[in-house]
Amino acid sequence: MTEAVATVPVAGRSLWADAKARLLRNKAAMVSLVYIMVMAVTCIFGPMVAPNDFTTIHADYTRVPPSLSAYPKADAIEAALKDALRRARLDVVTWQQDGGAVSVTIRSGKPIDPRTTRYLDRSDAFENAAITATSADGLEATMTASVKQTYFLFGTDSNGRDLLQRTLVAGRVSLSIGLLAGIVAVVIGVLYGATAGLVGGKTDEIMMRIVDILYSLPFIFFVIMLVVFFGRNFVLMFLAVGAVLWLDMARIVRGQALSLKRQEYVQAAEALGVGKWGILMRHVVPNLLGPVVIYMTLLVPQVIILESFLSYLGLGVQEPLSSWGVLISQGSKSIPGAQWLLIFPSLFLTTTLFALNFIGDGLRDALDPKDR
Repeated sequence: MTEAVATVPVAGRSLWADAKARLLRNKAAMVSLVYIMVMAVTCIFGPMVAPNDFTTIHADYTRVPPSLSAYPKADAIEAALKDALRRARLDVVTWQQDGGAVSVTIRSGKPIDPRTTRYLDRSDAFENAAITATSADGLEATMTASVKQTYFLFGTDSNGRDLLQRTLVAGRVSLSIGLLAGIVAVVIGVLYGATAGLVGGKTDEIMMRIVDILYSLPFIFFVIMLVVFFGRNFVLMFLAVGAVLWLDMARIVRGQALSLKRQEYVQAAEALGVGKWGILMRHVVPNLLGPVVIYMTLLVPQVIILESFLSYLGLGVQEPLSSWGVLISQGSKSIPGAQWLLIFPSLFLTTTLFALNFIGDGLRDALDPKDR
């Protein structure tokens, strides 16, 4: 007598589960994904905790090189002290430093006004200035002040602004423009291309001829027209870039939709009386997500490069906002004497683009059914 063998059903894996498992095995894509997340968090929250504001101008620290130690340097305190008091028309007799404080004896040809302490407080090197002693005739006094410790890890630009803060704020702009413009391009392109491919016939031809006409318009000319009519602002940049890049997505999706409309499940849905919109949203668009996600990851770096190019030409975001393209444009003019103004923004931009392209390659390999 044979015993019945209990059969355990084998759980299968969907395309998305298989793609996720293969993506997790792609070390380059996963490292790049972590890097992009760290970069985004740093650009969003970094300026909130950094000591300097990205719009603050440090007049005494223009184009100072990157340093891990605080400014002013020990050998620059005397020069900063004399320069600040020279503006108040005061002569330095003697001075000494005790830790983080300085004491200076000053002399003038007329009685010293106690308000002269403002000249030290306005300096980027000192704060909390006060007169502690005054001679009988009022022509000589002793003044004390604290040395203000300021860190510029990436140095400063030609206006004395903290380059680290400006690079992080520029990262917000570049990443948000890349993400928002990419989303706009994907949404418009997917709906437009899927509709054209699914409906077909005269509608498809008319919609594709419109795409061809838009393709014939020069991108730079289109952006210049928008700048002339609406001015230069952040929203305009994101609309201008996103309103042009959806054309490629529309063509890709249309080709995929033409293939999907011949599948049995689409024909079955038509036979059951499902409308075009229902077929589009429930069958065509979900099955297009693979190529769309891959193209999205490749579109974001393309948008960032385009924004950087426009900013390099002066058509991008304007002060006090900045982007990596703006910083690279400004840094390229300071290569002989201030290389850090070009190195740091370029490093942030290139590493982000590399990471996004690695993620795109990883998604392409993971979602390719022929590579399973």
